[in-house]
Amino acid sequence: MASGRNGIQRGPNLRPSSSFKSKPTPSSSSHLRRSSPASLAGADAVSARVRVAVRLRPRNAEELESDADFADCVELQPELKRLKLRKNNWDSDTYEFDEVLTEYASQKRVYEVVAKPVVESVLEGYNGTVMAYGQTGTGKTYTLGRLGDEDTSARGIMVRSLEDIFSNISHDTDTISVSYLQLYMETIQDLLNPSNDNIAIVEDQKTGDVSLPGATVVEIRDQQSFVELLRIGESQRFAANTKLNTESSRSHAILMVQVRRSVGGRETDFALENNGSSSTNNFKSPMLRKGKLVVVDLAGSERIHKSGSEGHMLEEAKSINLSLSALGKCINALAENSSHVPVRDSKLTRLLKDSFGGTSRTSLVITIGPSPRHRAETASTVLFGQRAMKVENMLKIKEEFDYKSLSKRLEIQLEKLVAENERQQKAYEDEVERIRLEAQTRISETEREFAEALKEEKMKCQMDYMESIKKLEEKWMLNQQKHPKNGLVGGTHAAQDDVPTSSEEVSELKRLLQNEMNQRKAAEAEMNKLKGRLLNSMNPELAGGGPDIFNLEKVLEEESQQKKKLEEEVMTLRSQLSRLTMEATQASSCIDRSRVGNGFTGLDTTSSLRHLQLGDGNDGERPSISNLHEKVGLHKILSLLESDDPNVRIHAVKVVANLAAEEANQEKIVEAGGLSSLLMLLRSYEDETIRRIAAGAVANLAMNEFNQELIMAQGGIGLLAMTASDAEDPQTLRMVAGAIANLCGNDKLQTRLRSEGGIKALLGMVRSRHPDVLSQVARGIANFAKCESRAATQGSKHGRSLLIEDGALPWIVQNANNEASLIRRHVELALCHLAQHGKTTCLNQKLNAYSV
Repeated sequence: MASGRNGIQRGPNLRPSSSFKSKPTPSSSSHLRRSSPASLAGADAVSARVRVAVRLRPRNAEELESDADFADCVELQPELKRLKLRKNNWDSDTYEFDEVLTEYASQKRVYEVVAKPVVESVLEGYNGTVMAYGQTGTGKTYTLGRLGDEDTSARGIMVRSLEDIFSNISHDTDTISVSYLQLYMETIQDLLNPSNDNIAIVEDQKTGDVSLPGATVVEIRDQQSFVELLRIGESQRFAANTKLNTESSRSHAILMVQVRRSVGGRETDFALENNGSSSTNNFKSPMLRKGKLVVVDLAGSERIHKSGSEGHMLEEAKSINLSLSALGKCINALAENSSHVPVRDSKLTRLLKDSFGGTSRTSLVITIGPSPRHRAETASTVLFGQRAMKVENMLKIKEEFDYKSLSKRLEIQLEKLVAENERQQKAYEDEVERIRLEAQTRISETEREFAEALKEEKMKCQMDYMESIKKLEEKWMLNQQKHPKNGLVGGTHAAQDDVPTSSEEVSELKRLLQNEMNQRKAAEAEMNKLKGRLLNSMNPELAGGGPDIFNLEKVLEEESQQKKKLEEEVMTLRSQLSRLTMEATQASSCIDRSRVGNGFTGLDTTSSLRHLQLGDGNDGERPSISNLHEKVGLHKILSLLESDDPNVRIHAVKVVANLAAEEANQEKIVEAGGLSSLLMLLRSYEDETIRRIAAGAVANLAMNEFNQELIMAQGGIGLLAMTASDAEDPQTLRMVAGAIANLCGNDKLQTRLRSEGGIKALLGMVRSRHPDVLSQVARGIANFAKCESRAATQGSKHGRSLLIEDGALPWIVQNANNEASLIRRHVELALCHLAQHGKTTCLNQKLNAYSV
């Protein structure tokens, strides 16, 4: 037979597993009452008694040897669920429990009758507690916390509970989070984060619920990760070797498992209107059930003269016994329905407030030993279990609307409706555009047809007019032939006879001309009438908008040409910037990144890019980057910093950073407003690449003393500090640290730099641990210390160093022996300047005292 951590010997499984559900008794019969307003409307509270099982530990090797001539002090009757505690050879006391587990009961059976009903309640949305109580060395930790690495059948209640939970949840919608704590010497400590060793208990004033907001909560997705957490927590528990147990737990271990499950809820009606018709969709609103499982491995009670505890172990034993005594008092008060329950006597009773007399389904397993030498401790444990069986809890389901899931579903539905609306809007706009183009085409065709008809009518009138004129001329010629001027036949009578004929011909001619004029006016009136009817049949806006449409088309054409010119110019600049960036990247890959100085050349470039050139011809001649602004125009490059296209903006800030690397260009950039634009990028954009390049450009400009004062005047140190606190990329932090380091070298800016958070921002970037970042931080501290030392020597600086007041000294001392030579050299310089500053300060104080 194998023995476990607490000396329990494993025997064959002699009994089949059974459910841990006792018959209802009058004291534990279920009754209903309304829940508190905090719970879901309509939910009820169910009364449930604390269930208690007793488990007997088999004799260990020491007891087999020392108690061989004595009978066990307990006799189990599992079929009757009774336990007999012998007073002597002829008298004994009998106790009934909800379940009696012999020394041969398997770990699986113990889980099924003790913990499985609680786990099922937790999955339904209730709180549940499983707790082990008993004398030290009786197998509490074995029952609850055994991992079963060597023998899977030895897995304890903790491991088996999570196996059941994982097999009954949906990994897509449900979540499980775990906290593992220990109560040691009345201090709550985090077993998953040992540095968190004093967690406060917070109690809700309205509901009375107890929580531990400072505890580490880990969300787990599988059984293996949970077992690893248990192994980590078990390694942090306090244990000691006593006469009763070689691995006696000196703290109470508390495992908290939060289970959040999404289940179907109430049916809700949503009305959706599509194309003027209303339709109703019925679906169940998602509900969220929050169950909490608490597994408590109590430290064993012990008597000092038996355990042999002394020194610090004695203090631990006192603390354990006091907390268990406080728990016993609360159990007694609840069992007797006392008006006052002393839950505030111990942190253990405050943590278990919901488990006894609260809203949790609670199962208690008491562990006892068979040895007659420990009969008193066994009797005390049995009586504790008997009193716990009288405690009743009011179970309340923790159920609420899953607003997050509902919101997500509504957001998806809203996105679909928005997309559908956009599609319909686009279709409507396309249809309007099609109708407009069609109407414009019809108007053009109609105008052309009317112009042709008018031309034909005009030609016809002219032809008719010419034909009439021709006929009149022919008649006149005939008349001249009949009556020549020099042939007066019949004298006066002949002339008189011709007068009526000529008058008739003139009248006929006038009549024909008048008819032609009337016909022409009638044709023009008919044409205008038809044109008016056509325009009236069209859309009034389109019919009357001919000149407006023409003017609009003219303006659009001019705008299109101007846009085309601008796009061509932007494409030219983008092409040049792309070539520049590609060659700068190739050149920077050959530079040793460990070489850092007082200047930076932008994000992806170093000082070697100052002479990088761009190819612009077949003859191989390549102009330098510094001449790029002479070809394109510095103002135009700076204007691209505000472009809506992120790629154009990134290329533009890279060019400005490279130009700022050359001292000859810095004054031009500042005069053109480049410094303000760079600071604006740090203030307005969250893009990591833009902020990294902009910080590098500011670092280059900060190499000049005049520019340093401008940077401070425009709030640059505050923007750099803000960027340092938000950024995580080491290269961005390196650029920001370099800029602040350059500002640290200005004697005039010491006080203002420190007051605006420059030193704290510099020290805050050591979290990166990147050697390049640390090198720049060390350089900035060395520059600041040098200025302070110089000011103290000149007598303008008195008192302690500002670096020491801001807490820089521990980091300086810690990195005095850094492996990186550059960091170590800067730190050594800082220490030298700080020492010189201290000596000068002391000397000045002595001189002042002497003068007084």
